[in-house]
Amino acid sequence: MRPMSFKSFAIAAALFAGMAGQMSVAQDLKGDVQAGEKKIAMCIGCHGIVGYQASFPSVYKVPMISGQGAKYIANALNAYKTGERKHPTMRSVALGLTPQDVADVSAYYELHGNTLPAPDQIAPAPAKVAELLTKGGCAGCHGANYSKPTTPDFPKLAGQHKDYLYMALKSYKEEGSSTWGRNNAVMGGVAKQYSLAELKMIADYLGSQQGELKVVPQSKFR
Repeated sequence: MRPMSFKSFAIAAALFAGMAGQMSVAQDLKGDVQAGEKKIAMCIGCHGIVGYQASFPSVYKVPMISGQGAKYIANALNAYKTGERKHPTMRSVALGLTPQDVADVSAYYELHGNTLPAPDQIAPAPAKVAELLTKGGCAGCHGANYSKPTTPDFPKLAGQHKDYLYMALKSYKEEGSSTWGRNNAVMGGVAKQYSLAELKMIADYLGSQQGELKVVPQSKFR
């Protein structure tokens, strides 16, 4: 596959952001943080346990979502609903949420455990990793410190679990599976440029940086 140039990536990313802004009204509903706190029973069983691991399609830590952007969380939940993202458990959870539920839960987690912001500068990437990040134009969407996305549609990456980042990147390369993978033209084009070893290098670097994401332990009994 011919590598995607930074210019082509930037254009594609801009188009994606534009389309995201025109998605259903459901994603533009104003979320209520207090209402969201009452709707997370299906979330805390995985995302509220430190070190909790998923077992499908392999073992990896579930993503940290406390401190993640609300718009991105809403986009992700709606992608599980539509099948753009394939994961049986997450699809089941997402289908049980109304559009207002999605907005409320997303707003709740954006502010959950909110602390000081991530540093403006992060540790320089090793030469090979820096080359890979530049090749994919990663900072063009996720921000220079990978904690300040250029639009709310994109996720914060710095400090996310390394094994989750690797699985997420791999999922954009997956084709033909009915139960696993992510169909996204921009990220698919980016991820398919890299070998699995290169994706792991990227994930290891991003996951080792200081960010705003965290796991806030929560009791199932609320």
